[in-house]
This record gives sequence, C-alpha cells and structure tokens, in this order.
Amino acid sequence: MINFKGTLVAKETPVFGANNRSFIYGDVLHEEIKVVNGHLYFWEEHYLRLMASMRILRMEIPMVFTLEYLEEQVLALLKGNGLQDSAAFVRISVFRKTGSSLLPEDNEVSYVMTCEKSSSPFYTLPDDTYEVELFKDFYLNADMLSTLPTNSSMLRVVGSIYARENGYQDCLLLNAQKNVVQSLYGNLFLLQGEQIKTPSLSDGCSDGIIRRRLIDILNTSDEFQLQEATVSPFELQKADALFISNIRMGIRPITKYRKAEYKSDVYQSLIGKLNAAARLG
Repeated sequence: MINFKGTLVAKETPVFGANNRSFIYGDVLHEEIKVVNGHLYFWEEHYLRLMASMRILRMEIPMVFTLEYLEEQVLALLKGNGLQDSAAFVRISVFRKTGSSLLPEDNEVSYVMTCEKSSSPFYTLPDDTYEVELFKDFYLNADMLSTLPTNSSMLRVVGSIYARENGYQDCLLLNAQKNVVQSLYGNLFLLQGEQIKTPSLSDGCSDGIIRRRLIDILNTSDEFQLQEATVSPFELQKADALFISNIRMGIRPITKYRKAEYKSDVYQSLIGKLNAAARLG
C-alpha cells in the first residue's frame, strides 16, 4: 500500500499521469524517516526540514500539513502495510501539482508516501569492506539547492554505476572547487587525532538529519573536537578514519581509500549515542 494524498491505495495503482511535474522536471522534495514500533526517529527535525525546503523552493504549504497530520498519515501507511509494530523506512515525497510547462500554473502541492521494512530497529556497525574512490566526472554545486533533499540524483546515479564498474562500494563527490563534499550515499566525516571534521553546508553537502545529530553529539563530547570546514582530497589519506552518515545506515565506516586503510574505535561510541538519541528524538 501507498499513501496518496491521504488515501491508502495498492502500490500498483497508477496515481501519476505522464505530465506529473516530479517526472518531467524533478520538481519534488522528499524526506526519508526511520520508524520503529510507531516511533518516528527525529520526526520534528524531519518535519521542520521539509517545511523549510518547501519554502525555499516556493512550494505552497497546505494548511493541513501540520506535524500531527503528517505523522498520522505515516502511521496509517504503516498500519495498512502491517508494519506498525516493526522497524521500517517511510519516504514522503512532496511535488507541485500536474503541469507540463516549466513555469507551474501555481505552487500548490500534492504528496505520496511509501514504506518498506527495515532489517533492524537499531543502527548497527557493519564489518565488511567499504572501499571508496573520488568521482571526478561531474561536480556538485556549492549552493543551497545542493543541500536540499530533492530527487535531482543523476550525478549520484552515474556515480553509483561508476563505483560498481570499478569495484568500489561508494564514491566521494567533489564540488567545482575540487573539494570533497560527501559520498554518494551520505555525509562524510574524517577523524584525525582528537579532531573530527565534516564538510560545511557552504561546500554543497546534504543537510542530513543524521549529520545534524552527530554534530550535536560531537559538540557535547569531551573526547573529540568537531570542525565544519572545507575538506581537501589530500586530507583523506592522512586521516585516521573516514565514515559516512545517513538515515538508513546511521554510521557507515569506510575501510579503504586508495592506499589508506582505516580502523577506529570511534564508531562504537558514536553509534551507541546515535541510537540513544534516536529513541529520544
């Protein structure tokens, strides 16, 4: 089942026409949320990010789009799929209504929600190989649009194909200034000594919810010093550890980049604090 504008329908039901703006122009935002036993992890932050992103893209926010209403719709979707007592991921996609011209007739929006079961209610640390390489065919723009959760993913799609063709699990993306911004799948963090560094939003990285929470955790830590700053490719091989963050994996250690191999005890501490924050948030 999917939730289309507040109505549950079979996922095979055609709900979009050929002139849907999300299809023609990519005129769509999304939020992906982890839900465990009806508890929406970091829900308020997801909601506020969605509202802020809609304002930036000049989408009209419906009066009904309250925190409580959208939460009710998420829970109704999970119940309709028998996942109300399980761990699941829910994707909320908001798009401007149908129109085939570049200039929308108005800024009114519609939405669709989809869900899938998660393998675990907690964030866990994988111990398999995760090798990365720089992707240099195309670059991210260092602007606000790059930070928003839109469906403009062609760069990442092509990058993921490049990674598969060359035996990598992921690639690191650069901006036009040739600075490292993030990976295909999430935000990037570097550990060197007692300092953890992550690219700043001004470099064009995604404004990830897990990134935000890790920044909060690290800013209150006595063990590490956090720095949000530009990351040069030359810093990667000098780092003691590299890891990425996203809503699906929480924390994903990078094990190899070129000649550098990474191991660290920092992941276990951070994943425990992230799980604790998820249960509260």
